[in-house]
Amino acid sequence: MKLWIYPLMVVFAASSYGTLSTMVKLAIGDGYTASEAISSQYIVGFLLALLIYLLTQRKLPRLNGGFKIILLAGVFTATTGIVYGMSLIYLPASLAVVMLFQFTWIGTLIDCIIRKRLPSRAETISLIILFIGTILAAGILDVDLSGIDWRGWVYGLAAAVSFSLNMNVNTKQVEGMNTTTRLLFVSFIAMIMIAIFQSPEIMWNGKLFTEPLLFYGLALGLMGIIIPIYFFVIAVPKVGGAVSSILSAMELPVAVIVSVIVLSEALSILQVAGIVIILLGMCIPSYADNRKNKKLKVNI
Repeated sequence: MKLWIYPLMVVFAASSYGTLSTMVKLAIGDGYTASEAISSQYIVGFLLALLIYLLTQRKLPRLNGGFKIILLAGVFTATTGIVYGMSLIYLPASLAVVMLFQFTWIGTLIDCIIRKRLPSRAETISLIILFIGTILAAGILDVDLSGIDWRGWVYGLAAAVSFSLNMNVNTKQVEGMNTTTRLLFVSFIAMIMIAIFQSPEIMWNGKLFTEPLLFYGLALGLMGIIIPIYFFVIAVPKVGGAVSSILSAMELPVAVIVSVIVLSEALSILQVAGIVIILLGMCIPSYADNRKNKKLKVNI
């Protein structure tokens, strides 16, 4: 597989995450709670992963090794959704997005600590540009920060840390386990976590199987579980945790664009400028890597 495919897979996975906030808002508009929508995402997501496994694999799933990696991946997948949902209770949506997007520099910091290195010049410049773009694209300049509950800041930052840790765990491969099997185990652990802390009652009171919520569950499960986990597991080990965190910034432009198209939300000039800046910031690490590879080929 060509090397440029892997960064593209990270961008595609992050883009699928960007559709979730709009779908949750639509579910709330249909009378469901955010907790019910999120629960349907993880429950139906696991059922989809199970269906994919049964259709593609001809043996019982086994966890011969890498239990710690799979457990952490499932836990961080679930906790990101839980604490981000909690942050939305105390923070305006635009500010909650900005807090979540601190994963760009947190993910790079974690990668630098693990690899015992300093961030490259391209990574540093990219992070600065991404931060500016995020502020503009999220429309935070119009938000009144006075009187915001401290718990909102804590949950928002926790969501960023959880997402960063999840990205880092995805850099670690489990020997002898294919992507489909890993998807099954990770989604199962995440579902158990969500069932404990969110709204598991939708499984036995029949609410999950009502047409609107089941439809949202299918869409959320596909875009929030199947696609991102599958593509992250394949691509992040090839791209690296730091660059993957930067490329995942694509989630915000997609979230803004989808909300404008589906929910008819207003889009300001500053937000458009922010989206363009984010896209430019994302390209810097890949551009730097390409230049480096070309120089190496010339020297060889």
